[in-house]
Amino acid sequence: MELLAPAGSPESLTAAVQAGADAVYLGYGPLNARRNAKNFTREELAQAVAYCHLRGTKVYLTLNTLLSQRELPLAAETAAFASEIGVDAILVQDLGVAKLLRDTVPDVDIHASTQMTVHNLDGVKACADLGMTRVVLSRELSKSAIENLCAKSPVELEIFVHGALCMCYSGQCFLSAVLGGRSGNRGLCAQPCRLAFRWPGEKQTGHPLSLKDMSLAGELQDLRDMGVACLKIEGRMKRAEYVSIVTGIYAAALRENREPTGEELRRLEAAFSRQGFTQGYYNDQKGPAMFGTRPEGIKDPTELFEEARRQYGRGEHKLTPVWFAAQVREGEPLTVTAWDGEGHEAAARGEIPEAARSRDVTAEQIEKQLAKTGGTVYQAQEVTAEVTPGLSVPMSALNGLRREVLAGLDAARTAIPERRVLPFQPPKKVKSKVAVPAWSLSLRSWGQMSREILDQGPALVYLPSHEIAAHAREMAELGKDYPHVKFGVVLPRVMWDRERDRLKQELAAAREAGVTEALLSHIGQLALAREYGFTPRGDFGLGLVNDLTAGELARLGFRSATVSFESKLAQIRDLSKPLDTELLVYGRLPLMLTENCIMKNRGKGCHCHEKPQSLRDRKGEDFPVKQAWGCRNELFNAKILWLADKRADWQRTGVTYGRLSFLRESSRECARIFRAYRTGEGQAPEGFTRGLYYRGVE
Repeated sequence: MELLAPAGSPESLTAAVQAGADAVYLGYGPLNARRNAKNFTREELAQAVAYCHLRGTKVYLTLNTLLSQRELPLAAETAAFASEIGVDAILVQDLGVAKLLRDTVPDVDIHASTQMTVHNLDGVKACADLGMTRVVLSRELSKSAIENLCAKSPVELEIFVHGALCMCYSGQCFLSAVLGGRSGNRGLCAQPCRLAFRWPGEKQTGHPLSLKDMSLAGELQDLRDMGVACLKIEGRMKRAEYVSIVTGIYAAALRENREPTGEELRRLEAAFSRQGFTQGYYNDQKGPAMFGTRPEGIKDPTELFEEARRQYGRGEHKLTPVWFAAQVREGEPLTVTAWDGEGHEAAARGEIPEAARSRDVTAEQIEKQLAKTGGTVYQAQEVTAEVTPGLSVPMSALNGLRREVLAGLDAARTAIPERRVLPFQPPKKVKSKVAVPAWSLSLRSWGQMSREILDQGPALVYLPSHEIAAHAREMAELGKDYPHVKFGVVLPRVMWDRERDRLKQELAAAREAGVTEALLSHIGQLALAREYGFTPRGDFGLGLVNDLTAGELARLGFRSATVSFESKLAQIRDLSKPLDTELLVYGRLPLMLTENCIMKNRGKGCHCHEKPQSLRDRKGEDFPVKQAWGCRNELFNAKILWLADKRADWQRTGVTYGRLSFLRESSRECARIFRAYRTGEGQAPEGFTRGLYYRGVE
């Protein structure tokens, strides 16, 4: 298995390599998911690639954020530079960026970042179809889920093995963006989930959204047996000393084909932890034991960190095995050849040996001299010498040839592969032909459905798959009574492979009831939608923020797509529209999607489906918690998005549909709010928000 370590700075990169990392991942410039890390300058990145490749370490560049239209040329420039200096792979989240890489640097491997929320086989296959050679799986997956994917995946799979856990599925979190304008999908998450919350009616606060760090240090043999390709250590925001300690412990265990010792486990916890580690997701045992915080005032382990600095700050510890062969023949130049076992080879030729005047040179002398590789990145594994008796060879000549062949190996190992770099060609703009947007409605429950709503003429009405399946007969009747309304089934944003049969039953029931549309949150859901003959429409989870992504979604067969609510109205107006677009204009914005049930972790049982629940922050704002499909949870914004009085603003964006998303509202309230949006009349709710449409995100 490959061990992949974080390199948030040049110092951390050195620490990772010297500790034994097989590969490092790092950011360059502003287009990566850790913009607050030190990251690398242009010169530093080129030096980093050469430094790593000389020592047999691969370099993966993180280009794994959602990019605005104006950032695409910079992304193309970044990718071209990365290709030209020999970066081994680029990680992406944005479908448009993946398209850009395929078009401009087609010889560089593309890895699907964990920000793509890939958690099932359909998602893995969809990434493979887009030309990605590796997928970083969601951190929430269990051992059995990972094992199943490894057995069936057409591409390499990478998993996080150590470091911080987010409460929300990566790529689906909007908490930091909505609360403070710092988007996790743009690399600037402020981690508000680590703050204290309390349940309304209770005085005591807690940290129900702050998970402990994960550590799978005791599962290395199982992961190897499963066929996991790469183990990833989280921590680009961590100190170089931390990187050195954690990488070194995992590297030693993998190299020696064992699990870490008890002392090594104690060193891992001392380096950084939040009240210990958790294996809850891996063991499929979610619950309160997974949660913890970093105690205030805790100090770094001085002696441990000093030891780490000494380790990576002095000498070479990442040594490459090298083999030498020498030929000392009468009448022929002295020849030395060296190779590294990775396909690199170098040779050097010296003077013709002279006849020995007093003592012949021996094979043992030559072998001993060539094995002196101190001060280099090499360690002599084996030296052989073919020597004709009666000849003399100066040791200085051997030393010179050794230096020459090792320099040749250096050049071969750091040689930049020949790659194509093609010019970036922005897609041709497709302007919207919509003068006045139609209406789409997203209902959370069947109880919100009414003829009072349908009589107002929505173009699209969405309902969750389990709600339609539970009311299939009523759905079929409404479909007949309202033939001009398209009804859509909302697929769950997360569906593990073990849950696939249940979802298929619900989709079959929806199709039987006459539902024709399907609202999808992931490209991996396209296969299921097509299997049942639904017209695929994209939800906000697809991250539509630029023209390239819009074009990709259209190419993949989506009839429409929902624009990211992290975009400003001006950006949405300028977005190319090769397919129909939807815009969320009412409702509580979804902030988090969690594998953990927040209510169950409270210790009072899971009642999310029975009555409204909320979490209250330090400012006294209440954030609704609702059960999601599969007994997961969704956390919603405390304030309601209200744009009924701003209809002229958002309608000028050229979107095809304005969507009203209902959560807790009764059917009567849904009808009233819909009427307010249609007529432009109606009172805004108390403490409403305009979302991010005017202020945007960083």
